[in-house]
Amino acid sequence: MAETILTTEYSDEMQKSYLDYSMSVITARAVPDIRDGLKPVQRRVLYDMNELHVYHDRPTLKSARICGDTMGKYHPHGDASIYDTLVVLAQDFKRMQPLVRGQGNFGSIEGDSAAAPRYTEARLEKFADDVMLRDLDTTVPFQPNYDEKLREPVVLPARIPYFLLNGSEGIAVGMSTSTPSHNLGEIIDLILAFLRNPAMEVEEMMHYLPGPDFPTGGIVANRSELLNIYRTGSGRLKLRGKLVFEKKKNRSDRDKLVVTEIPYTMIGQGIMKFMQDVAALGEDKKLPEILDISNQSDKDGIRIVLELKPGADVDRITNILYKKTKLEDTFPVNMLAIVGGRPETLSLRGILREYLKFQYELIEQKYKKLLDKELEKKEVQEGLIAAVDLIDAIIALLRNSKSQAEARNALMNGDIKGIRFKERDKEFKETISGFHFTERQAQAILDMRLAKLIGLEILELQKDHRETLRKIKEYRGILSSRQRENEVLSEELMMIRTEYAVPRRTVLEDGAEAVYDDSAVEEMDVYYVQDKFGYARLLDVATYQRNQEAVDAESRFVYGCKNTDRILLFTDKGNMHQIKLMDIPLAKFKDKGIPIDNVSRYSQSQEEILFAGVKSEVLEKTLLFLTRDGFVKKVEAREFDTANRMVASTKLQADDRIVCIREWKGENEIVFRTSKGYFLRCLMEEVPVQKKNAKGVIAMKLEDGDAMEDFFLLGEEAQSVMVNGKSLVLSRLKIARRGGKGSKR
Repeated sequence: MAETILTTEYSDEMQKSYLDYSMSVITARAVPDIRDGLKPVQRRVLYDMNELHVYHDRPTLKSARICGDTMGKYHPHGDASIYDTLVVLAQDFKRMQPLVRGQGNFGSIEGDSAAAPRYTEARLEKFADDVMLRDLDTTVPFQPNYDEKLREPVVLPARIPYFLLNGSEGIAVGMSTSTPSHNLGEIIDLILAFLRNPAMEVEEMMHYLPGPDFPTGGIVANRSELLNIYRTGSGRLKLRGKLVFEKKKNRSDRDKLVVTEIPYTMIGQGIMKFMQDVAALGEDKKLPEILDISNQSDKDGIRIVLELKPGADVDRITNILYKKTKLEDTFPVNMLAIVGGRPETLSLRGILREYLKFQYELIEQKYKKLLDKELEKKEVQEGLIAAVDLIDAIIALLRNSKSQAEARNALMNGDIKGIRFKERDKEFKETISGFHFTERQAQAILDMRLAKLIGLEILELQKDHRETLRKIKEYRGILSSRQRENEVLSEELMMIRTEYAVPRRTVLEDGAEAVYDDSAVEEMDVYYVQDKFGYARLLDVATYQRNQEAVDAESRFVYGCKNTDRILLFTDKGNMHQIKLMDIPLAKFKDKGIPIDNVSRYSQSQEEILFAGVKSEVLEKTLLFLTRDGFVKKVEAREFDTANRMVASTKLQADDRIVCIREWKGENEIVFRTSKGYFLRCLMEEVPVQKKNAKGVIAMKLEDGDAMEDFFLLGEEAQSVMVNGKSLVLSRLKIARRGGKGSKR
């Protein structure tokens, strides 16, 4: 036999072959169909589970059995890809709405792999049964499988735009798809609104579908860019994890910064990478405030705990985490799907258009088949009803016919030639000659049982006939009216929303850009210097030591501290002001510095500073507050551990002010002094510890026109003060109960 040899250009053949391969990868592997939002392998796994009857209310089946069955019947590309697909369909941290319920180890959000398929089992979720597979045999077209021995669906009859609900990710040849997931309730709200107003613009659509919703929660930090993404079908999302600051509960505890939700892109090994990056930042002294990091996540959710030093700048740490780790990441959006057999990037409007087009096809296919079924039923019912009225003639025909074929021919055509009627049945010959039942009616009459002739059975037949006529009218109305189709679709969507909708998990906002200056965060020892006029500056250790005497003499406050710490200022107006040392310039000895009014909410003209200190040191102390009207209290300084620039340090009555704030170091006694020279000595145990927003308790009774002026703390050593030029030893004062009237000396 002679061979035919074709001569062709090598480059042309390679180009054609590569294009064929590319289209095969795009349409048959990597990119989902816009109609059901599934890739072929996902569709085949679900269809095979449906064929195996592994429904939500049935026992689970071994994953190995499902994978083997799918590979042998529909997807001959290896069991590894099939099992990976099955696992992902069951992972609720990757899918907003899982379609498979897994039993056994199906992996974890932290990147743990699923167990081998011989150890795990699976079945369909109820959502898959109700929303993705219902009416499968009556609504979608089928095609031959790979060896043409079986048939498989071209697409599944998805009732919702699954492409939007669970999103998609895939890399094809020369293109990729990357669609974020969305909230089911919001999707359905948008569709219902779109059915009412198909001309709505994207801005109005976003009132119903404001943005993506990820199964891991987190934050979408560029909300203002979503409009353009939904208009064009492409763009970038800025995703952030969620951080919560937890104050320490007792002295042995530590402040914590807790990651409670992660960006979707951190799923898997990203969590371990994040922890390693944070540890590296600590070792490089870029995050020296973090003492320890631990992963305390469990079945209830993500909890990555960062333990902090006292007084740590939470805002600064947050900025660094967002800037230097995957706690802030980008999600590329390219809503590419197969539309009419070709890849196309779709806008939000385009997705809705294709979804509704597919839903109308499903509705029309379903109700056409339902109508055909009811028309067949109507035909049979009308034949049986007519047969009841002619039952005597029909019985005579059957009694004299030699075969079913002869009787059927007589019922359909009135042909009684060849039938020899007995004498008693000859009177029905004329009636039988007028029969013209259809073939389906004739067969139903031949199959009819005599029990159907009972009166109640006849009434039931007539009732069924009326119901059939009602359904035919209903189905024809649906098929002839787009409005009725919309009503049917809306009703189905509302039922799905009622049963399956869940609250939104992802926060949408326009978050401020994370700012981090590498040159400004190098931790170093400095001295905070503030003069009596409210000007502050930082001096390095060497500069301060060279000029210590002059600095101490000219300055009101001098504190050695870290440049990453903060200064707390307590004023007579009951305010606590907080200054970031990062906002204070590192200056030379003769530099004046900057007014603290510029870096805080403190006003030198309206309030006076009574107490100051470095935050990391002050938070470990207990402070005593005394007001002019005589209210006193102890306050644990950790009450002032806040990121706010100003908070109230105590509750003041009208026209009252604080006259003295001191640190309590465990002294046993306290002596109060008034402006008229009265003293009251009492035990410290009578002064209660209260919250910062409490006003305190009465220290001593005051005469009219008198006011509190000061207090003194007594330890084991005697302490004296000058009164009218004479020394008064405070420990010689008689101890009285707090709230009594003092003695004048």
